[in-house]
Amino acid sequence: MANINLFNSLSRNKELFLPLDSADNKIKIYSCGPTVYDYPHIGNMRAYVFSDLLKRILIYNGYSINHVMNITDVGHLTSDADEGPDKLEQRANSTNRSAWEMANFYTDAFMRFLLHLNINKPNTLCKATEHIKEMIDLIQLLEVKGYTYKINDGIYFDTNKFPRYGELAKLDIDGIRPGARVHFIADKKNTTDFALWKFSRRNDKRQMEWSSPWGIGFPGWHIECSAMAMLYLGNSIDIHTGGIDHIPVHHTNEIAQSEAATGFKFVNYWLHCAFLNVEGKKMSKSIGNIYTIDDIISRGFDPLSFRYLLLTSHYRSQANFTWDALKGAEKALNAIRSYIHEWPVGGNVIDNIKNNFINLINDDLAIPQGLAYIWQELIPSTKYSAKDKKATLIDFDRVLGLELLKDEAPVTKIIPSNILKLASEREILRAQKKWDKADELRETLFLAGYVIEDTPSGPKLKEIIK
Repeated sequence: MANINLFNSLSRNKELFLPLDSADNKIKIYSCGPTVYDYPHIGNMRAYVFSDLLKRILIYNGYSINHVMNITDVGHLTSDADEGPDKLEQRANSTNRSAWEMANFYTDAFMRFLLHLNINKPNTLCKATEHIKEMIDLIQLLEVKGYTYKINDGIYFDTNKFPRYGELAKLDIDGIRPGARVHFIADKKNTTDFALWKFSRRNDKRQMEWSSPWGIGFPGWHIECSAMAMLYLGNSIDIHTGGIDHIPVHHTNEIAQSEAATGFKFVNYWLHCAFLNVEGKKMSKSIGNIYTIDDIISRGFDPLSFRYLLLTSHYRSQANFTWDALKGAEKALNAIRSYIHEWPVGGNVIDNIKNNFINLINDDLAIPQGLAYIWQELIPSTKYSAKDKKATLIDFDRVLGLELLKDEAPVTKIIPSNILKLASEREILRAQKKWDKADELRETLFLAGYVIEDTPSGPKLKEIIK
């Protein structure tokens, strides 16, 4: 196998990738999944395209993958300070819908976005609410080992008892003042201590709460990833992925609680992708620049054009989304597809081109350089036959995931955002079995000039041709 070098956030260096189990070359990967209280936006989806590329490159190099991803459907509070309402409970209360219905609806939306972006599903997709027992068991183990303490609002991890706390984020623990990292809870022993189990407030019935040895409540956000990663992958895993925003708190806490519980190194390689800006600015509801994959589709773009756009920026570099850039990406994607369809079949992969491509992408997932190489050295080349170039591009698409054998992206009419919103609201009502209200929205859509068809693969919204 060729060498693969990965940038390890723990060491802040590129390192030669060496699997934990060299006997069968099976790689264990854990990725932080979505918190399903809303639609994932295009910045969220960058992290999943990144982890998909990582998996594809490892498979391309001959490894097999066991990939686990969580669905956070409970426990993610609105503040990193382990206070405030649960994001899902808050969203459910604001919409008068159950937290369970909201979680299922937005989980389905996430799965649909994975499909649109040709992201291969994890081997195991695990929901937090289905693993409460494992989380309680892990907290009990930490309790037995002396890492926990109880205060009025929950059970906390004592970071002072874990000497390497903050190593991933390079935190200056002594220099952190109360309130500097997160709002300080008065009863906490240390500024960096975090909640393992939160108690339900008296006279405040939650939709999602469970009995535990410490009282009725719900798990903290961080404990779910450790519990599920170790359940499905063991005490030590090869690679853990996520966004750079996970480094200072979430992943730092995962390391502490996991290694305190087992005594083993939790993760060998930590990989993090950078943010995606929109028009040079951070995505914000106040600015109104938060877009989803549905927004991209509604404007007539093939969602794989967005995947192509992401491939033009290295995963550790901050990327920028603009609609003009997306147009350029779609033009490039359609150009490659047109070559694929024009060139004859029956060729062979060009070995030296493939070797050079592998050397590029194996250097910390240098996909932008790999794309540039394709455009500079393969597509315009007259040294190779068209059928061999076609076979080579199709082989490279195992990594790129651009579905190059598809026809060029169709140009479709833009569906207005208010129409898409009505269609989404109808799906929520259907999930709640509120059929009469769902039918009323179908009629509203019809009067607005759109018909919605319920198919086995989901609802299809079409403009009525007059």
